[in-house]
Amino acid sequence: MIGKEEQAEFLLEAMPYIEKYQNKILVVKYGGNAMTDDTLKQFVMRDMTLLRFVGIKVVLVHGGGPEISQTLKRMGIESRFVNGLRYTDEETAEVVRMVLAGKVNKSLVHMLGAMGARAIGISGIDGNLLRCSKESEALGFVGKIDHVDTDILTSCLDAGYLPVVSTVGYDDDGNIYNVNADTAASAIAGALKAESLILMTDVRGLLRVRDDESTLIRKVYVSDIPSLVKEGVISGGMIPKVNCCRDAIRNGVGRVFITDGRVKHSILLELLSDEGLGTMFVKGD
Repeated sequence: MIGKEEQAEFLLEAMPYIEKYQNKILVVKYGGNAMTDDTLKQFVMRDMTLLRFVGIKVVLVHGGGPEISQTLKRMGIESRFVNGLRYTDEETAEVVRMVLAGKVNKSLVHMLGAMGARAIGISGIDGNLLRCSKESEALGFVGKIDHVDTDILTSCLDAGYLPVVSTVGYDDDGNIYNVNADTAASAIAGALKAESLILMTDVRGLLRVRDDESTLIRKVYVSDIPSLVKEGVISGGMIPKVNCCRDAIRNGVGRVFITDGRVKHSILLELLSDEGLGTMFVKGD
């Protein structure tokens, strides 16, 4: 249990960061263990509510892979993955829309509302937010984002709402697309020219030595990324995640963080403290 003095010290340390983010946009991609662990979920929703209360314009972007897999299993539909991405035929795309834009999205909106936040749930279909095309024929209806229309988000933010976005996209032919949550959060943050983007994951951040958290790299310049890939520091599933960080920075986001969603209050510790928690990506050399 944190003592009163430690709480006061954290608040004092957080003051300049709160001032920096006042009326600025923060996009948070929510997923991993923080989404499946009920205790961690409560902490994340409380953090989101607090940030909104202190004047930060928060957009929460979520996935829901485990919920989709459970629903498909109950319906007798086999989950199939291609290079780590869910193969999505038309039937699966309808299930994705039902689970993400329905059950998962409204559950998060309900939790935020119970904590006092004015949350509103939308999907990438609403307001033509995420117009997509096929990433590849091999993946079916997995969406590559062609355009982000931010009008619905800016309207919600200006009216004092906290938008909760499910990563379902569309095309002009009436097709529904399953969109990777990291990709969607990066594209949305870039289109909004957000101050920061946080990608919550199940690792501490970018590690120079795999599985050794003491080798955490706290700051990465976008220009460093190719050499880190060549060295093998960025490899496997971290490559597409880091590419999302790079794309967000190139599209005008000030800072991007990969942070450990398994840690309570990880978002507050990342944004509102001197030390931070995970890896920060910034523009420059």
